[in-house]
Amino acid sequence: MADRDPHKNQIAEGHVAVARIIGGHGLRGDLKVEAMAPESCLAAGTSVLLNGTQREIERAQHGAKHPLLKLSGIDDRQTARDLRGSYIQVPEDSLAPLPEGQYYRFQLIGLAVRTAEGRDLGHIIDVIATGANDAYEIEGPLGAFLIPATVEVVQSVDLTTGVMTITPLPGLLPSA
Repeated sequence: MADRDPHKNQIAEGHVAVARIIGGHGLRGDLKVEAMAPESCLAAGTSVLLNGTQREIERAQHGAKHPLLKLSGIDDRQTARDLRGSYIQVPEDSLAPLPEGQYYRFQLIGLAVRTAEGRDLGHIIDVIATGANDAYEIEGPLGAFLIPATVEVVQSVDLTTGVMTITPLPGLLPSA
């Protein structure tokens, strides 16, 4: 079964994941995806890498919770279904710079998280879209927990040092 291919979800050297395929849509090979980057990274005409094969985004429909993409060479429902869990990738150097205070998901995963007082909370292991705002999944000495990606909580992000500094709201952190 294609979903069990251990190499399918690896990110190619020099590339970043901009979307994860969550399923097929319709009969002609359209893909329902979880966007991991701005819409501009998933525009029609964009060249992408999928499981080691270069493809082109032929059509992109945004606006819904999960964008729909049509990639070259994926033309039937079963092929689309078999790609579930795969990452659509682009070269890292092709990404446009984001405005101040905005980050690509790949830039945040792995950052150390500390309180403003210097307490080590662990590392970001995932970024979860929740609707109102994203949430960061942290894993560390307190176990795994979520923090909201809001200005009240996140004080600074320093990609150079690899540290996110937060001010936890009362009750936000698990008990030690």
